[in-house]
Amino acid sequence: MTQGMLFDTGEPSGPVDQRPQVLAPGACLIRGVARAQAPALLDAIRDIIRQAPLRQMTTPGGGRMSVGMSGCGVRAWISDAAGYRYEARDPLTGKDWPPMPGILRELAHECASRAGYDGFCPDSCLINRYRPGDRMGLHQDRDERRDVPIVSVSLGVSAVFLWGTPVRSDGVRRLVLNNGDVVVWGGLSRLAWHGVAPLPQAHHPLSGEIRYNLTFRVTA
Repeated sequence: MTQGMLFDTGEPSGPVDQRPQVLAPGACLIRGVARAQAPALLDAIRDIIRQAPLRQMTTPGGGRMSVGMSGCGVRAWISDAAGYRYEARDPLTGKDWPPMPGILRELAHECASRAGYDGFCPDSCLINRYRPGDRMGLHQDRDERRDVPIVSVSLGVSAVFLWGTPVRSDGVRRLVLNNGDVVVWGGLSRLAWHGVAPLPQAHHPLSGEIRYNLTFRVTA
């Protein structure tokens, strides 16, 4: 299958094996586990971003991120000239971030449990919107609690996920993530380097040319 064919619909046809696939110690990929819920999840995302609009944040060094970002929960992640951090209020609206919908929290809890992390109860969800050409550079998630995992849900157009180890010089693997795929990482892989390659021009019946990514964290 060519890359062009791979991204035609943004997901494989037919059923997928939803058994967790080990990526590294403490990390796994669960294919298609959120696919059936994708329409409802996308509705929840659209409701959140009506209250807390997507924005392209700036880095402490003055660069501008290509992805559109928002969030929900008790706190959400922000970046600006003052640094990376979690805030209880949306600096764009001055209001509290929207509450995390139950469908999002329950999905994160279920996926963490499937990955061997029982009792996961996220208090924050970061929403990333990718349009064609948008990317996320390699980074580690260091601004939240590190003794609990990260749960990352892909919706819409497929993307190439760059998955490394806690040692940046080890390099990365390129994993295609489709609509409904979930990656969970914690334990020895909690500080693994990861990112997203530039999103291809493609179309998904639920999201058009867009990919959404939800990442669930515990911040306190």
